[in-house]
Amino acid sequence: MNAVKNPYIDQLGPYPLAKMARLLADIPQPEGLPLIRFSIGEPKHPLPGVISEALAAAATSVNTYPVMYASEALRKAIADWLEVRFSPAKINPLTEVLPVNGAREGLFSFVQAALDSTKADALAVCPNPGYAVYDGAVILSGMQPHYVVTGGDAGIAANYAAVPAEVWKRTQLLFICSPDNPRGDTLSLDDWRTVFQLSEEYGFIIVSDECYCEIYVNGDPPLGALQAAAILGRGFERLATFFSLSKRSNAPGLRSGFIAGDAALLARVEQFRSYSGGGMNQAVEAASIAAWKDEEHVHENRELYRRKFEQVIPVLQEVLPVRVPRAGFFLWVDVRSTHLSDERFAQELMAAENVQVLPGTYLTNAQGGMDPGEGHVRMALVADIDECMEGARRIARFCRNLSAKQAFA
Repeated sequence: MNAVKNPYIDQLGPYPLAKMARLLADIPQPEGLPLIRFSIGEPKHPLPGVISEALAAAATSVNTYPVMYASEALRKAIADWLEVRFSPAKINPLTEVLPVNGAREGLFSFVQAALDSTKADALAVCPNPGYAVYDGAVILSGMQPHYVVTGGDAGIAANYAAVPAEVWKRTQLLFICSPDNPRGDTLSLDDWRTVFQLSEEYGFIIVSDECYCEIYVNGDPPLGALQAAAILGRGFERLATFFSLSKRSNAPGLRSGFIAGDAALLARVEQFRSYSGGGMNQAVEAASIAAWKDEEHVHENRELYRRKFEQVIPVLQEVLPVRVPRAGFFLWVDVRSTHLSDERFAQELMAAENVQVLPGTYLTNAQGGMDPGEGHVRMALVADIDECMEGARRIARFCRNLSAKQAFA
């Protein structure tokens, strides 16, 4: 007798980092070159003192179960931060803020609570390339993702404006990532106007993932969805935004984030999480309050990224057409000039220089015979500046050596 199993699990592909690990598993590491990981978007800057101190002070509070719905103190700290960062938006901390255990958990819970999987032809529109959790959550909810290639010269609004009406009529939810992973693109006010107009016309929910919004190097903070809605005189209906301390505060292991926006949607997610065990650890909550109230460490963190981009990108641009991202800490690099596929580039770079990069096709889905990840790799500049510079020099050396070999082939 066959065991009962969830059929949706079989529709999931391997997670991108697991797929990369298999790709590189049998490649011997060259002697004398320590491994440099540009493949994983895990911040490596020091943990801010305000977080470690708050964690230590609250360590004894974990002898009871956490509050299921989070404390008013945390909700207020988040709402206060939102109103300063995304002025003129006004936030009700009790109904329009929902703390979650990291953005990934929040995104997954939101999809399960918000979508109606009983409609057989319903869709959720996902960016391509994009974060694998978007389509994974959709598939596990029993629905189907529809991929839209984002980025390029046309702009984000034009990408979505070109989607056929037949698709939008079936769409329950649209995922936006701004700043975008992996390209670093952001939405302008006109872009948001287009997205809001589409939501008004077709009635779908907008999920705006803004976890990279505090990492920008040109002094101009990216516009947020709540901010754009307030500027345009729109409420938060059918709008949910997602944030995390992982990138902003170098605390990926803290697993702390929040959802903000439509109070009715957040109430449904809160009900779902009351069954899935979603309460936040009390020490984590205390550390989160301290982090959202402090901006000094955020400015320091941003400056570290600014210096890295300023020094690393010119080294890479000597050998590859590297585009400076608008925000975030990723580089989406076109490697087609090397005449290698994205997978082959990752393998040969690893073998020659012990530097890991993520093949672009691990973040994309092929459509109509075209895959926007082909010939691209993602590089995460998350380590300290010395390690990032060493990685950039090794990549430049690899490309020069490869070009020389190909010239004599």
